[in-house]
Amino acid sequence: MERKKKERAVVYRQTQIAAGIYDMWIDTSIADQARPGQFISVYTQNQSALLPRPISICEVDRENGRLRIVYRVAGKGTSEFATYKSGHRIDVLGTLGNGFPLEEAKNKKVFLMGGGIGIPPMLQLAKEIDGALSKDIIVGYRNKELFLVEDLKKYGTVHIATEDGSVGAKGNVMNAIEEEGLCADVIFACGPMPMLRAIKAYAQEKGIPAYISLEERMACGVGACLGCVVKTKEIDHHSHVNNARICTDGPVYLAEEVEI
Repeated sequence: MERKKKERAVVYRQTQIAAGIYDMWIDTSIADQARPGQFISVYTQNQSALLPRPISICEVDRENGRLRIVYRVAGKGTSEFATYKSGHRIDVLGTLGNGFPLEEAKNKKVFLMGGGIGIPPMLQLAKEIDGALSKDIIVGYRNKELFLVEDLKKYGTVHIATEDGSVGAKGNVMNAIEEEGLCADVIFACGPMPMLRAIKAYAQEKGIPAYISLEERMACGVGACLGCVVKTKEIDHHSHVNNARICTDGPVYLAEEVEI
């Protein structure tokens, strides 16, 4: 059984790839157990900031023992991470979360849908999905400042939507599906809540399963604080109410099982 652990990793390299978006490779022993859809918690060196920042795993290099994370600077913690250079030591906890069910893609037409900072987890997922009939990777950005597109193109057919219409379909990922007449048998998605709500509604209308990764702000990352709960159809064995802890029970859920 995989065991989460905290360790001192080392930054292999880091680059800025878009406005406020940073791409970091980390040398870490936890790379060998990482699965698509999981995340790690990254600790700051600021002693007053006790809680780590959860960041999705973008890519895994198991041969060299490296993880790639792509994140948006959103506050003091991520602002600190953005200053790190090669060789910087960094404390991480992982791997965390359940990941996407890869077996559900076998012999099916698959949508991989990412919006904003929900795009990075689609890369390792696209790499590891095996035996799908087709892989349409549908990604949504704010504007023409795209990131990870060339990486994603190696593993599937990429379709782009931008809010301002500067590249691809104007609007969001749902507009791209409609404009290009795409269809699928199963959906894997990660992104902001409005996007996931639209995907859940679309999946229900089409009668297809959608596995969504919830980008909830987490605190402890290990299920102790109940700071990242989502309402579910089933009663959680830990809290004995219709809640699930995204950090431990998720972050990936079958859309029909959660209220979003």
